[in-house]
Amino acid sequence: MRKLIKYGWTFALTMFAFCCMGIQTQASQFSIHAGVYIEDMDVSGMTQEEARQVTQNYINSLGEKEIHMEAVGGNSITVTADELGLSWVNPEIIEEAAGLGREGNIVERYKAVKDLQYTNHIYPVLFSFDKNILTTVIEEGSAPYNVACKEATLKKENGVFSVQEGVTGEQVEVAESVDKVYQYLTEEWGRGDAQIELVVGVDAPKASKEDLLQVKDVLGTFTTSYKSSGSSRSANVANGCNLINGTTIFPGETFSTYEAVSPFSEANGYYMAGSYLNGMVVDSLGGGICQVSTTLYNAVLLSELEVTQRHNHSMIVTYVDPSADAAIAESSGKDFTFVNNTGYPVYIEGVTADKRITFTIYGVETRSPNREVIYESEVLETIRPDSEKITAVEQPIGYIDVQSAHIGYKAKLWKVVKEDGVEVSRTQVNSSSYKMTPRTATVGVSSADPAARAAVLAAIDTGSIDHVKAVANAIVANASAAQPPAQIQEPIEEAVTQ
Repeated sequence: MRKLIKYGWTFALTMFAFCCMGIQTQASQFSIHAGVYIEDMDVSGMTQEEARQVTQNYINSLGEKEIHMEAVGGNSITVTADELGLSWVNPEIIEEAAGLGREGNIVERYKAVKDLQYTNHIYPVLFSFDKNILTTVIEEGSAPYNVACKEATLKKENGVFSVQEGVTGEQVEVAESVDKVYQYLTEEWGRGDAQIELVVGVDAPKASKEDLLQVKDVLGTFTTSYKSSGSSRSANVANGCNLINGTTIFPGETFSTYEAVSPFSEANGYYMAGSYLNGMVVDSLGGGICQVSTTLYNAVLLSELEVTQRHNHSMIVTYVDPSADAAIAESSGKDFTFVNNTGYPVYIEGVTADKRITFTIYGVETRSPNREVIYESEVLETIRPDSEKITAVEQPIGYIDVQSAHIGYKAKLWKVVKEDGVEVSRTQVNSSSYKMTPRTATVGVSSADPAARAAVLAAIDTGSIDHVKAVANAIVANASAAQPPAQIQEPIEEAVTQ
């Protein structure tokens, strides 16, 4: 009898376990227990799929909620949550809700069901938003409302400085605003229309009116002459000077000469004039602009501002000493740049008169009055051309284009500081290497007379440009004398470019 009872209990427990397993595996087919909520939605009595659909409908409705983001000046950027890439990140809660009270061992299931009789079980819906979309919305939406900072301006007219007060700007800080909005929507959002203040930053002028009114001391001034320049080169020098004149540079700010005077175009006031290219003098728009950068370079040195980029010319120039020049060139990326390393704004005044260009830099003088700064050029090596270069071209005999020779140099520039007239320091500022180029000529050799052509070619073989000129001019003169007056061809004048 005891054995029968023992076997009976064993059979009953086994069957109960199989029933439990069946219940567990079929949990999704049963209705959800009473007291189960998704957010504030009662999903009691629903199947798993019904609860999923109700929740999805809820999320779809949230996608229509308006998110108002307050930008500069109380202006608002309004979009829907769906437009910000709203997505549901924890859909597994539906399966968990359906399994509550139906999964686990008998004790766990019993406890879960009993708990629901006293306390509702609420599953939160977790959301995510697309940060890339949010960034674009805030950046583009706030741009029309941002207020740009307007710097105070300094102007010198008739020897008197005047100051125009600056204006403080305001703009949305995009990165910080994205983080703030994302955190609010994912952690604090009340599931309705929302109002969020974006992070607005203040962009104050770099200097006040009071700061600029202190700018009145001459820190450095320098002048070069371009009296030998033609009208086009002179116009380029004056134009470049005018483009720099009136510039204010604030403490720590970098000035780029190239950016100030470019582009080199007719629309920007430039003409064709001689400039250096690959050891030759060629015509280019803006020829002569390097005299502007060189004059400014020397004024900057005397002001003791920090030079951050400087290049010498490929060949020597005549308007400053060796190593005291500063070339700029678009083709080779050359620029002259410097930093205002003083604690005050500096002002650049540029003036041209009587074919002389002068740059004066004004600021607040903090250097001792007994301190003097001068710059000395030291030539280390002089390389003189020992030959001439002649090239024959198919132009009429009499055509001669001559370019002057350029002596090559190697040089250094020294900064010498004196106090009370006594030298206290000598520092090398730069070193420069200038290319030597021989006197060159392009000579026409084309003629219907083979003997004339041969004579010019023979003259070229001598390597003497002056001899070639003499032979070519004699041939042209003889040909002119032999022709009737109506057919006399004037000899082509020698073209000399310097």
